Amino acid sequence: MSSTSSPDASSGPPNAGAAQRYRGITARDIALIAVFAAIIAVLSMPFAIPVGPVPITLQTLGVMLAPSVLGAKRGTLAVLVFLALAMAGLPLLAGGRGGLAPFLGVTAGYLYGFVLGALVIGLIVDRMVKYRMTWGILANLLGGILVVYLVGVPWMAVVTGDALLSAVVSAGAFLPGDLAKAVAAAAIAAGVHRAYPVPPAGRPVPEVNRQ
Repeated sequence: MSSTSSPDASSGPPNAGAAQRYRGITARDIALIAVFAAIIAVLSMPFAIPVGPVPITLQTLGVMLAPSVLGAKRGTLAVLVFLALAMAGLPLLAGGRGGLAPFLGVTAGYLYGFVLGALVIGLIVDRMVKYRMTWGILANLLGGILVVYLVGVPWMAVVTGDALLSAVVSAGAFLPGDLAKAVAAAAIAAGVHRAYPVPPAGRPVPEVNRQ
């Protein structure tokens, strides 16, 4: 006698029942990537509040929002496109900065952390059968805050020559704002998924029956 139990799709993010696979990238995907790269840029520039070496901006809101709406592939690519444009010299970063210097300076670790953080958020979102705000907030906390801080804080400590503990304490000033952004990004993403369900990235792969 054997029995198997299947997880309740509404109780967590695993998308165990989804059999359809997607591959590649479409013109629609490229358009969405461009739109969200632009959104990150808009949120990065006009709202910079200088606080020590790392300014407070709405940039992280865009970094959390892109994978929350688009998933791992397109969300991470949107962040990469934004960073590539900034590295190419466009003044898209806080304070109107651009070029290579920001990617070698005090805040560079946070910029690199954005990519990994977006990927983590997107992977969690991709496992959801239906976007849930609770899981969305958790994804943003893990990817948008924890992962970004794990890369950004040690980098800042090395560049400034401060002790790691001192860098952690300095980063703590940003935590309340980042927590608010994590909730806001999840709320916006939940509204987008409810009003306009975003199709998966890529083209559907025909299923092959296996004997």
